[in-house]
Amino acid sequence: MNLQEMYNNAGISKEVFEFCTKTEEGLRERFDEIDSVSEYNQLKVLTAMQKNRVSDVHFAATTGYGYNDLGRDTLEDVYADVFHTESAIVRPQIVCGTHALALALSANLRPGDELISVSGKPYDTLEEVIGIRPSKGSLKEYGVTYKQVELLEDGSFDKNGIKNAISDNTKMIAIQRSKGYLSRKTLSPDEIGDVIAFIKSINKDIIVMVDNCYGEFVCTSEPSDYGADMTVGSLIKNPGGGLAATGGYIAGTKECIDNISYRLTAPGLGKEVGANLGSIQSFYQGLFLAPTVTAGALKGAIFAANIYEALGYKVIPDNKEPRYDIIQAIEFLKPEGLIEFCKGIQAAAPVDSYVTPEPWDMPGYDSQVIMAAGAFVQGSSIELSADGPLKPPYTAYFQGGLTWNHAKYGIMMSLQKLVEAGIVKL
Repeated sequence: MNLQEMYNNAGISKEVFEFCTKTEEGLRERFDEIDSVSEYNQLKVLTAMQKNRVSDVHFAATTGYGYNDLGRDTLEDVYADVFHTESAIVRPQIVCGTHALALALSANLRPGDELISVSGKPYDTLEEVIGIRPSKGSLKEYGVTYKQVELLEDGSFDKNGIKNAISDNTKMIAIQRSKGYLSRKTLSPDEIGDVIAFIKSINKDIIVMVDNCYGEFVCTSEPSDYGADMTVGSLIKNPGGGLAATGGYIAGTKECIDNISYRLTAPGLGKEVGANLGSIQSFYQGLFLAPTVTAGALKGAIFAANIYEALGYKVIPDNKEPRYDIIQAIEFLKPEGLIEFCKGIQAAAPVDSYVTPEPWDMPGYDSQVIMAAGAFVQGSSIELSADGPLKPPYTAYFQGGLTWNHAKYGIMMSLQKLVEAGIVKL
């Protein structure tokens, strides 16, 4: 049985297979560039592990208080070296990216301080953390004020707007690298570095926090290489390599990380407690695999952009733009397109492929959201997944794929569903 017959048995028609195969043939040069970045980042992770003398003793499970957890402490040293920071905190007790961001914010802001987002509206789930939408325990309830500076029309930072927004009360500036549920471009480490330097020239004491979710290992540099005081992310996205079952990380200055540790556990306890509960080996091994896994996800995103742009849909980034995260946005302009796309991604999954995704009132969002996520780890965005809010322009946000071959199949199946529904004609 040849490859086309295998795909046919897996539900992909001859016309979809041929259309996608022709698209893939034109992407060899882009894929070679991704592999070069992956090789660079693989060496970065490997040498950090070697420097910290990682051994099998570091994979032992700890319980209770977690005192003297060598594996936990060494892993945090590895992360600090990978991200070139003074310190890091990497814990299974950080339950998601939003939790990691909330910790970074609440631990380093005090009543009367001002927070400014200079990349426009933050991701939906942060609105309640900040208090943009009322919520119990928000920063607003604790007397932290908030301002927002929109990006310019070309997607760049509004430096004049930032300068005018900064006041004597400004304690922290937040930057979101990825687009979230917006149609803006993703910000590159270079662009983020340039605005960090600008902010520090105004007031060197302002803390700059970067939401790095979906961006780790996409480039050879990270925001922390450009002076970000905190770089924040989730282990069930890029840096967990598909093996981490939960967790988050924050890499940054010693002062910021110490403050975070006291918020995560308790004042006086900090980083000294927190058992790894048997998760530690997957954290190490996931980090080791992360550059390769991220490369596969990137190839899938570029493949999706080329497929759907050729069919006339607006895609962000487009098929030629450089990549700074693993997310591919596709605007379907009508709910049926978004729903069928997500059905295809779900049908291509190794887990729950028989399930049909439906829009629902997901906590933390202001509209119904449809999600396709047949993952080994619930909600893992480094695994093949897609989601989007049921509101105009009905954009699907596609990401992940632990291997390039699976990401490829997912996109082919999404197209198959759209063809079968009569939404797309090849």
